[in-house]
Amino acid sequence: MCLAPTRCIALLAASALLGCAARAAVLPPIDAGTSLLVVSPHPDDETLCCGGAIQRVVSAGGQVSVVWITSGDAAWFDLLLMSRSLFPAPARARELGEQRMGEARDATARLGVPPGGQLFLGYPDGGIERLLGAHRAVPYTSPTTAVAAVPYAAALYPGHPYTGEALERDFLAVLERVQPTLILAPSALDSHPDHRSAGRLTQRALQRFSGSTAVRYWIVHGGEGWPSPRALLPGIPLTPAPLARPLAPAAFELTPAEEDRKLSALEAYPTQLRVIAPFLLAFVRTSELFSLRADLAAPQPPAR
Repeated sequence: MCLAPTRCIALLAASALLGCAARAAVLPPIDAGTSLLVVSPHPDDETLCCGGAIQRVVSAGGQVSVVWITSGDAAWFDLLLMSRSLFPAPARARELGEQRMGEARDATARLGVPPGGQLFLGYPDGGIERLLGAHRAVPYTSPTTAVAAVPYAAALYPGHPYTGEALERDFLAVLERVQPTLILAPSALDSHPDHRSAGRLTQRALQRFSGSTAVRYWIVHGGEGWPSPRALLPGIPLTPAPLARPLAPAAFELTPAEEDRKLSALEAYPTQLRVIAPFLLAFVRTSELFSLRADLAAPQPPAR
């Protein structure tokens, strides 16, 4: 007998939604030969989407790298809290970027990612779509940090211009450095422009990459109210995002220990938890969801 009818209904709905997905390929076999690259638009996305998968590769003796496209330096509510002003100074934004990079190091270290696998590109938060469009060759100046080149000394390529050409070169250099056998990247159906653009960046770079890799796609901004309920509810699965359902995402099941460590990694992000904790904590579930396709237009690749 169920003493919490609402929770029972949620569990039944989740089971129905994941029924078809469970038959799809989730991830390729994970072993000591796996080299995983997680493409993270901002610090915290890597833990939300892939915290369990990261741990599984580490436990199997494989290699894990995370590449952060931006340093999250345009998080508006964080900047308001830091500066106590409606017009935060650019220096404050760059300070926030440094802080979030430090949190990302801590969070991914808790998941087992070594320092050598923590790779920051430092491109403009909120500007990746512009770099892949109008600013492919002409430098873009971030309205938040007031810079037109990577300002972070700890980034892989400090001083590189904020252009799409530079971003694509840097991302391709990461692929050549890591030689991933598996990439987990954002879906082009994600409602956040940085996420969509990071997914397109991945697809473009793979056309020029000499290695052989499998790719799976995930979504964080998947529709209004998702994930639901927006709260920490360990022990229940993550249901498919409304925007991603046409892609038939498949469930990657986490162990209770992986779920607990994922929560620990999220707790390394105080800048984000102080403003959007219910949203972040809603990703601590018994499953993570991955699709074979990035969007509806992309052809279905063969499962690997």
